Order: sequence, then C-alpha cells, then structure tokens
Amino acid sequence: MSMVQESIEIEVPLHTAYNQWTQFEDFPRFMEGVEQVTQLDERHNHWRTKVAGVTREFDTEIVDQLPDQKIAWRTLGGEVQQMGVVTFERLDEQRTAVRLAIDFQPDGVAEKAADVMGMVDRRVKGDLRRFKSFIEERGVEGGGWRGRIKPGI
Repeated sequence: MSMVQESIEIEVPLHTAYNQWTQFEDFPRFMEGVEQVTQLDERHNHWRTKVAGVTREFDTEIVDQLPDQKIAWRTLGGEVQQMGVVTFERLDEQRTAVRLAIDFQPDGVAEKAADVMGMVDRRVKGDLRRFKSFIEERGVEGGGWRGRIKPGI
C-alpha cells in the first residue's frame, strides 16, 4: 500500500467545508479523473473514474463519520483498493483546515510508476486546491448530511 497525505486551509467556516464534502455527487466538479459519484445510501457510493484513458467503477463504504470532524471510507472488493480519511479543523470563525490521507494499492505498471513519480500526491493536492476554490467561490455549501456513522456498526 502507498499513502498520500495533503492538507489545505480554506476560507469558509468549518460547518460549510464539512457539509460540502458530504455532497459526494459534487466530487466530479473538483476531483480530477472522477466522472461520476452516485450516493446509494448514507454509507455507500458508486464511483466511475477515468485516469490515463482507463475507466474504473467501484463502490466505497463510509466506515466512520463524525460531523464537523471526519469522514473515513474504504473501497469494497473490486480492483480498486483504498481507504482514507478526511478531517476538518476549525482555525477560526472563517477558516478551516482540511486534511486528506489515503492508503491505496497501485494496480498495474502505469499506476505504480505514477505513484513512484509523485503524480498521485500532485493529483490529491490539486483536488484539494480545486475544492478550496469551489467552496470559497460559492461561499455556502450545496447541502449537507450531518448523520453519525460509527465504526463497526
């Protein structure tokens, strides 16, 4: 497994950043290579990605979600293997730190080479920058789900 960790400061209140992140179907608007995310229920999402001409579809499960603090997930079966957590920290009334950590298993020669060359790190950093622009330009979240999902339940 490989790990990517990136963080960014965003000029919106904590609840605004967190609420927007829970709008998984908006991810294609700021995540490079993500073509579609369909929320199946409060725990499960179906993803379609296209990276370097390769289309992949996979499901994720939210395994821990604590409003205004964190969302942790993992993939379910299939060829894409990853788990991660995004955390949110209030810096002041109008600023939030967002930290993203992803463990993933590169599949195939191209993905392994991209990982070694730091391309995955750059993509994640770019996704966070695009999220920052997306939410700061809007100034308000496009919705939000504030339910609690506990590990192991």
